[in-house]
Amino acid sequence: MAAANHSPSSPYSCAKDSGPVIPTSSLVTFLERVQETAFQTYERSKFDHKDFIDLSLKFDLSTTVKAFDEISKTENGSVSTKDFEEFIGKWFKSAGEDLVYVEPMDFETEPYGFLPKVENPEVRAWALEVHGLWKKLSREVSSSVHDHPELHTLLPLPVPGMIPGSRFREVYYWDSYWVIRGLLASKMHETAKAIVTNLISLLDTYGYVLNGARAYYTNRSQPPLLSAMVYEIYNRTGDVGLVKKALPALLKEYQFWNSEMHTMIIHDAENCDHSLNRYYAMWNKPRPEASAIDKRFASKFLNVNEKQKFYRELASTAESGWDFSTRWMRNPSEFTSLSTTTILPVDLNAFMLRMELDIAFFAKLVGDEAIAEDFLTASHTRKKAFNSVFWNENMGQWVDYWLNYGAEPKEPQTWEAQNQNQNVFASNFVPLWIDLFNSGLHSSGGKGNKKSSKFRPALCCWDCNLFDKFGTPMHMIVEGLWRSASTEARKVARDIAERWIRANYVAYKKTGTMHEKYNVEKCGEYGAGGIYRPQTGFGWSNGVVLTFLEEFGWPKDQNIDCN
Repeated sequence: MAAANHSPSSPYSCAKDSGPVIPTSSLVTFLERVQETAFQTYERSKFDHKDFIDLSLKFDLSTTVKAFDEISKTENGSVSTKDFEEFIGKWFKSAGEDLVYVEPMDFETEPYGFLPKVENPEVRAWALEVHGLWKKLSREVSSSVHDHPELHTLLPLPVPGMIPGSRFREVYYWDSYWVIRGLLASKMHETAKAIVTNLISLLDTYGYVLNGARAYYTNRSQPPLLSAMVYEIYNRTGDVGLVKKALPALLKEYQFWNSEMHTMIIHDAENCDHSLNRYYAMWNKPRPEASAIDKRFASKFLNVNEKQKFYRELASTAESGWDFSTRWMRNPSEFTSLSTTTILPVDLNAFMLRMELDIAFFAKLVGDEAIAEDFLTASHTRKKAFNSVFWNENMGQWVDYWLNYGAEPKEPQTWEAQNQNQNVFASNFVPLWIDLFNSGLHSSGGKGNKKSSKFRPALCCWDCNLFDKFGTPMHMIVEGLWRSASTEARKVARDIAERWIRANYVAYKKTGTMHEKYNVEKCGEYGAGGIYRPQTGFGWSNGVVLTFLEEFGWPKDQNIDCN
């Protein structure tokens, strides 16, 4: 299965990687050494690379480094399990000790008006259990992180928030959108606002919202959904104060995503130029949170420049949130063919369009007509780009666009039909989430107005390696279809939502927990595979299922099992 209709040239050449790099901290660099030693010491099945990069120091860094250097090691860098574990216990606090549990300020066991459309008592009881998981995921940064940040990779945040769960012990960017949607279904408005406060804090400090609240994530962001979070909270609460606080930060984030490294210009068939966005991490080394593994993948490359370019692609793929789908690979069977920086992703540009529309709305709300007009104009310009660059008439879908390798951001590229990725991914349908695109689903003909019956088979055919992100882009697609005027589109939306609810319910009853990943081909089976073991908890999964239950409900007599 080719990534596009042609085979682009090899993504890695001997040319020097000249992109920006954000330096990491001395603590992160040292913990990468500890991680590498753990990788050499433990069996792969017993090793989670993130456990070692999340450790906190008991003593100052220089003293700890000196003690580490004095451990007796073999030629390959390993130490005895006994010596290594004694060293870790003496010199480090356990991963996760830098966060402390805190009772959510607005949690109620059964909030007033909770999921009124859920009439089935069995489903309602389960939904209340999922709602109760918010208490287990609530955390605040420990006082030690605020007082001695040099001892921690966790970054200080001003207020408590929600973590995804398990190995993901810190706040993450785009996960937070679905966490917030779930919190709103749970009537936890103040906790939802607190998450936005923390993300704005990161944006104010670094100039962009980090992938997550760790020192090793300062080199990349994640899909820009902050404006959507603010909109959803405002839509429920009418909190204009939150909008006023968020608007300057959103303008800053918009500037970041429209910087030179994140934009490319496409010259279309009608002689129009379109500035569109891509993922581009500010890093060309192994990702610290997975350094030992990244180095093994990069070992196939013979020179430093090739390795650096591969490392940048790894980090940029992580920035996409779709790590690691074959969507980003020139050769779907070869992991090291990742080429994320040479793709204009349809979903990222949909998120940018949503941001433009949100900022225009917020600016008008607070009385800044000039900003409102500018961003409304920008949104109309981007919509034209969707029709010219991403729309594939034969498929009836928007698709990713592959850039010609080696082009510079300032050099416009001429649009070529063969550069459209004609594989089907859930991301192809994310534009339906934007009202500008779903309004025409009731009719046929015209760009973006294909009958929704085309979506049903296509939505079942994307990259099945992407178990974990099924619930997130699919939520957006379902929401878009449900808002359309088409009876068929709304039927598809309900069908997808009910299948997702069933899958979550059956897996929960089997295992007693919510999962990060689900197997989209087998109802009730949770996902497997990937660089780390699938996790439980789980923030965005809880959020998606509560949001679906709030919107679609569950009739009293409707069966909930997979049959």
